[in-house]
Amino acid sequence: MPLHIETPLLESRALSLGAKRPIWLKLEALQPPGSFKIRGIGHACTEYVRRGAKRLVSSSGGNAGIAVAYAGRHLQVPVLVVVPETTSARAIELIRQQDAEVRVHGASWQEANALALSLIGETDAMLHPFDDPLLWQGHASMIDEVARTGLKPELVVLSVGGGGLLCGVLEGLHRHGWQDVPVLAVETEGAASLAAAVKAGAPVELPSISSIATSLGARQVCDQAFDWTSRHPIQNLVVSDQAAVDACLRFMDDHRLVVEPACGASLAAIYDHAELLLSYHSILVIVCGGVTATVQQLQHWAQPLPAG
Repeated sequence: MPLHIETPLLESRALSLGAKRPIWLKLEALQPPGSFKIRGIGHACTEYVRRGAKRLVSSSGGNAGIAVAYAGRHLQVPVLVVVPETTSARAIELIRQQDAEVRVHGASWQEANALALSLIGETDAMLHPFDDPLLWQGHASMIDEVARTGLKPELVVLSVGGGGLLCGVLEGLHRHGWQDVPVLAVETEGAASLAAAVKAGAPVELPSISSIATSLGARQVCDQAFDWTSRHPIQNLVVSDQAAVDACLRFMDDHRLVVEPACGASLAAIYDHAELLLSYHSILVIVCGGVTATVQQLQHWAQPLPAG
């Protein structure tokens, strides 16, 4: 049995009316640990335990760590998650709720990942949050589910951090012969590692992460994600933190679901950038979810900065 659930696919009346075309939502926010991450991470954890792993180790800014902790509890193996100092107290609490050990280390995910790698023992398995073919195989299952409904979208919209979701969705599209379905890859200002890679012609490391969408906070996109940009039609869009937060609040009103700004980035593409959608009829949005932001925090972020 997989550790993820098959999530609903539904047409958003509110978003469809605003965009003047059908907008379909793949509601990954309804996964038990709160985000799409459990698809790939659940698949990878199950495989590593099958191969003999006695402990699962991960580095994560939040959602991936929560998914590893969830998987470990269900697979009955201990879990260690190393998180950077930017990780919220809520994310740490949610990881610990799944009975995992948490260590806080480093100013960014890169430093946390380096410590996690140094702690790997002979019977441990390392769960990378986005750069592992097993993850992409698992994430691709969401496109399998869409295909089973008979819907073939003309555009897929998703958020990009390190590139794991992008790689999984693209693997799923190609698995079904949907090489002609373009992807709109959305990032927030201050965490736009894919946009930087496309501009530079190669993966580059951002000097820092300044976006509040910390789940998108990989300073360098994985090589596989960049490689896809030369093999599949991918368009980049970078939105502001404010737009991502506003989209989260609008989505909460429209669909009674709380998601974090990393997910709000892709929703902002629909709410605020209708001109990008004019060439497409039916559009699929991966509502990737995320449980590290609260309603109160979103409302706080939505307040305009005082004039100074």
